[in-house]
Amino acid sequence: MTTLNEYLDFAKTLAKQAGLMMLEARKSSSFERNYKSDHELVTSVDLAIDQYLCSELASRYPKHKIFSEESTPDLLVDKANSAPVWVLDPIDGTVNFAHGLPHVAVSIGLFFDGKRQLGVIEAPFLQQTYWAVAGQGAYCNGERLSVSQQDVLRNSVVATGFPYQKAALGSLIPKVTRILENCQDIRRNGSAALDLCAVAHGLMDAYFESVKPWDMAAGAIIAEEAGATVGHFSEIRAEWPEPLNGDCLLVSTPKLYEPLRLLLK
Repeated sequence: MTTLNEYLDFAKTLAKQAGLMMLEARKSSSFERNYKSDHELVTSVDLAIDQYLCSELASRYPKHKIFSEESTPDLLVDKANSAPVWVLDPIDGTVNFAHGLPHVAVSIGLFFDGKRQLGVIEAPFLQQTYWAVAGQGAYCNGERLSVSQQDVLRNSVVATGFPYQKAALGSLIPKVTRILENCQDIRRNGSAALDLCAVAHGLMDAYFESVKPWDMAAGAIIAEEAGATVGHFSEIRAEWPEPLNGDCLLVSTPKLYEPLRLLLK
């Protein structure tokens, strides 16, 4: 029987190779830019990495399922799913990648038995590899991670992101305003996966946003294993199991969670 640590080692190998593919594509500038739904950027590198990850996982674990942003975004995942499901974002931060910015990552999560089991996030331009296994802590380049000890809302730095669908800004802007009025500042780096890692690393005190499962599956377990509280500031849709549900996602140091939830609600 394959252990979680064996799954982790394979995921780290895949993530490292995906990172090298990003580095080479950026170096050569030989990639195409296209749009999904007329507004969401996707590059040929997203698709190439997706094909690589899916092919390797299907070959190694043919009975597992793959839930990927690019190739299987409509996969139905049972809430009590016992078969392993790999949750993939080939490039989290595609706009950053296309524009030469460093906050770019490949995100690989594993879900089964109703729980997030492990996460690996490779940030090649930052030379950082994050990972976590349920019950074993979170790490970056081998260093054990821990969330910040911030417990004063007014002194907290909060990360967030903005949606491709501009119609959603109407409900988001008041929340951003309340955060700015009650916290120290907001950061928007363009990668949900790396924002979650920043909370795990103690570089940010909290993160909130509504995202898709592939954006948060790996980052959520990394943050949680580093001591963060992971939850939701409002009602979530029943479309995905709660551990893979990025609706109204709120992740923070434990003492800031409830004050932030009330602000955002």
